[in-house]
Amino acid sequence: MKYVQNRANNLSSKLIKCNHRHIVFTIPQELRVFFHADRSLLHLLFQSSSETIFAWFYSQNKSQNFTPGFVSVLHTFGRDLKWNPHIHMLIAEGASGNFTVWKPFKYFPFAMLRKRWQTTLLFLLEQKLGKDAFRKIKNQLYKQSQNGFYVYAKSNMNSPKQVVNYVVRYTGRPVMAQSRIISYDGYFVSFWYERHEDGKKITETIPVFDFIKRLIIHIPEEQFKMVRYYGLYAKKHKHSSKLFKMVSDNSIRIRKLLNRWRENIELSFGYDPVICSCGCKMEFIDIFLPATKSVERPPPKLYNTSS
Repeated sequence: MKYVQNRANNLSSKLIKCNHRHIVFTIPQELRVFFHADRSLLHLLFQSSSETIFAWFYSQNKSQNFTPGFVSVLHTFGRDLKWNPHIHMLIAEGASGNFTVWKPFKYFPFAMLRKRWQTTLLFLLEQKLGKDAFRKIKNQLYKQSQNGFYVYAKSNMNSPKQVVNYVVRYTGRPVMAQSRIISYDGYFVSFWYERHEDGKKITETIPVFDFIKRLIIHIPEEQFKMVRYYGLYAKKHKHSSKLFKMVSDNSIRIRKLLNRWRENIELSFGYDPVICSCGCKMEFIDIFLPATKSVERPPPKLYNTSS
């Protein structure tokens, strides 16, 4: 939770004071197998979704070259824990141009975004996989998804609390909350999830090793960034100093002060961890590390470097 809160504070310090929108970029089931077989392709989901957004803002006024601010988060799991990579994006409803400090953009043409997202992703996949290996599935997907790949947006967020709740929920979200596990008898695990299509609660019971398999496929590779910043939220723009922040620097400073070990224990469990049962405040004196048995190491090998 401290990790998630630190990320929330970091993002909150960058947010521009405006409405934000939550956009989700999904892919059809036929493409999921490619990303499962070669996980390095997951980078293309970030690249395709960001290029889709940047291209649309650029098309609004090429001389202005409007720069938006958004954060993208990769989720590789669906509600049933199965492999389902998709991008969650938090984007400001506005942008800074070459001459204009700030222009609101309250309308996003999702019909166009779906087609642009489809075209960009399929083009990059074909470049990566090769025309011979990918051309057939590419043509098939264009035929069956004539309106593009599914892109949708949830309700706007206009308060710091809503945005921070979004960050906590999506940037630090585990594959499955422990509260969804109903039972475990040593052989089978029972858990529940809400089906996305109709919101119906589904209960599933599977062998424990199948359950573990569903979980560990979502562990990202080392150093792979699951959260990425773009545009105004990635680096300073020439108009950055003129834009109002959603959360003041003083509020961020106070939040960081509260996000310490002592304060977190008290907020989470309702007691002060440095207050002794006798009522006195404990003070840090020293750290004691018990002596460990030394292990005799073999002498280093010597190599003859002469020719």
